[in-house]
Amino acid sequence: MSLPPPVGQPNGDKPRILIVDDEPINLKVMADLLRDSYGLIVAKDGPQALARLAGDPLPDLILLDVMMPGMDGVEVCRRLKSDARTRGVPVIFITAMGQVHDETRGFEVGAVDYITKPISPPVMLARVRTHIALREAQRALADQNRQLEDRVAERTRDLLRAQDATIRAMASLAETRDNETGNHIRRTQNYVLALALHLSRDPRYAGQLDEETIELLYKSAPLHDVGKVGIPDSILLKPGKLSDAEFEVMKTHAALGHDAIFAAEGQTDLAITGGSSFLRIAREIAHGHHERWDGTGYPQGLAGEAIPLSARLMAVADVYDALISRRCYKPPFPHEQAASIIREGSGSHFDPAVVDAFNALEDEFTDIASRYKDEE
Repeated sequence: MSLPPPVGQPNGDKPRILIVDDEPINLKVMADLLRDSYGLIVAKDGPQALARLAGDPLPDLILLDVMMPGMDGVEVCRRLKSDARTRGVPVIFITAMGQVHDETRGFEVGAVDYITKPISPPVMLARVRTHIALREAQRALADQNRQLEDRVAERTRDLLRAQDATIRAMASLAETRDNETGNHIRRTQNYVLALALHLSRDPRYAGQLDEETIELLYKSAPLHDVGKVGIPDSILLKPGKLSDAEFEVMKTHAALGHDAIFAAEGQTDLAITGGSSFLRIAREIAHGHHERWDGTGYPQGLAGEAIPLSARLMAVADVYDALISRRCYKPPFPHEQAASIIREGSGSHFDPAVVDAFNALEDEFTDIASRYKDEE
């Protein structure tokens, strides 16, 4: 009896089929039907079949006899489907006519089809062609999915770069109008990141500060003063103390920033800006970073947890940086003095939990201030 070559011998580019049957005559019948169109591997029992599958490449289809001594086909199939490496190889059971329970058990353990004995050549050829074609279609789809995933990943990288450029462009609008430097933006951005990471380890805040939200906080923080583009130069650049009337105008930058970002939501491609979550957080920070924990801040007079957490984080970051920075109307405060003012504001100006985080991060704050210090 002429049998197909064993595993390991080349069969060209033909689809590969593993035939498993303990009856030599059945092996010969199936091999004679299939050898012209397929590369064949044979096994005479379950253990030999598993051994044949230990190497690469795997077959494209397995024809598996159900009733075999020792390890039957159901057990072989169960083992194949429990192994991630062989799980995807389709299995067709070969079963005697009338053994309906074998067919049921076969489907339960993962077989895709069955062929009854005595084997009908047209039926076998049709079933094999169908499942080989399906297997090839599945592989083609998987390849397409991988290519799409690669393209999506590259598109995502492009969008993130565009997002960063958009943020820098919007933030620079305020920078060019104000005496504050780009390093103020970098410092406050990193202060907010440090505070958010610290609070994320607190069970009370873990749900609000997941990894994605923290990244959005970091990226949107530079927009906290974007509303200053709407403040007249005579007020924004005034070297001395603002009058009460001028201060009222200055305070409008929070609402102006909110409105500018809100308008951007309707006019900007959300794929570029990162979607509504990013813009929502940017709006919260711009609108709320001058609110106070006790409700005496502006523009809305919000109090306590009615102030968005993003704005409560920026409040500490922004005030601390203003204190340690040189302004035309004041010299820079040393860290110790600035930290004391932050602590004194706990429960009145600032969220006590954020101040506690600041206290734990003083060394990190001074490191950030040093890393991004202003040029004299």
